[in-house]
This record gives sequence, structure tokens and C-alpha cells, in this order.
Amino acid sequence: MNIVIFGANGPTGRLAVEQARAEGHAVTAVTRAPESFPMKNPRVRVVGADVLDPGAVDGAVAGQDAVISVLGVPFGRSPVAVYSVGVGHIARAMAEHGVRRFVGVTSAVLFGTAAPGEGFLFRKVLEPSVVRFMGRTVYDDMRRMEEIVRATDLDWTVVRPGGLFDREGVSDYRVGTERLPGRYTARADLAHALLRQAVEDRHVRAFVDVRTTQDTPSFLDLLRKEAFSGERGRKKEPVRT
Repeated sequence: MNIVIFGANGPTGRLAVEQARAEGHAVTAVTRAPESFPMKNPRVRVVGADVLDPGAVDGAVAGQDAVISVLGVPFGRSPVAVYSVGVGHIARAMAEHGVRRFVGVTSAVLFGTAAPGEGFLFRKVLEPSVVRFMGRTVYDDMRRMEEIVRATDLDWTVVRPGGLFDREGVSDYRVGTERLPGRYTARADLAHALLRQAVEDRHVRAFVDVRTTQDTPSFLDLLRKEAFSGERGRKKEPVRT
């Protein structure tokens, strides 16, 4: 299967590329910094392109069987448009080239409901503070992206993970079309879920939660890491997914 992955040089993107390559798929890894992409493999074609450039997106999408988007930016105060504008370009290119299958990433907070089983402090204070202040511009653009995707006639799936963290290997994670219990999603699990959705046509035209239940971090550990990555992101503009 021919799969193009946008945001391929981010932590989740690299895992998705590696997992797809290991399964024998032909992968086009799209990144703004191809010189820093670590993987060299005959099944992986690295393309230097900015998702905000519609011509570059069009060239990357042509000839593909499925598109995976793991675009992302760190939290910050500046307006964000990479999700909505980038995925808008992807959707138009897919329509132009007859590519039907799209799988993208937003966040579990967009379910609009509290995680089952959470206590008062997390539901009413901690998570709302992150959504309304630290991550407001990011989540606003994720909502715009979802509206764009929902309005297409593509065979789309949007995966809404919890707080992302690093963990070795794929776990026995949970998947559901409503918000699941738990706060976190390992990047390896997210990459695996994205690939399964794209290859096996699971949950077409649906929003999907992916939740890791093993070896998860504390909320404060994740918050510290996110805050630190945000400071670096304002200087270097890396993807965060």
C-alpha cells in the first residue's frame, strides 16, 4: 500500500513511518526538514515540503492510497493555522487525485466531555486550564480542522488521543468512538492506531479515542514537559505530535 505521512519528522510521525515500513508499505515521509529525517530505507521516500504550500502537498499526495496526518505545533499564545490550512490543502489534493482514505490527529478534549472516572480537580480545574489557556490556540485550530474534514466526502477518520508520552513498544491500548477512561496515549500506540485505521479502513467517518493503560506518566510530569517543549517550540517551531 502507498501511504503518505505528513508531519513525518515529529516523534509520532517517525514511529508511524517505521511501523508502516516494517509492515511492507511504501511510505512517503513529508517533512519541512528532510535533511534531518533519520530513516534511510528503500521503502521510505523522504519529501521536503511545507503543508502550507498547496503545490507541494499536491505533489506528495499524487499516487497514494492513503494519507496520514500527524501535523502538530507546541502550545503557545500565537495564532495557529497549520491544522486547518494544512489539512485543507491535503483534502483538496486528495479530491484532485482521487485518494479516498484520510486519517488525522487532533485531541481527546474535542469530545467535549470529561474522561470517565476522573476526579473533580482534573475535570473542573486542571484540564479546563490547559484547554482555555495553555493550549487554546492549538485546540481552536484543531476544531477548524475537524470541521473541514467533516465537510468533505472523503473516507476520513480523526483520532483524538490523550496526553502524548513516550513509551517503548506498542501496548494493549484501547480504542473507542467515545472518550475513554484515562488521560494518556503513548506515541507508539497512537502511531499503530493511525496505521491500523488507514490500512484496514476502521471507523470510517468517525472520531476515535486511543488510550494507553500501561506505564503512564503523572499529569504534572506531562505538564512540565509540555510547557518546556512550548518554550523550545517558540524558538525552533518543531512539530509536537
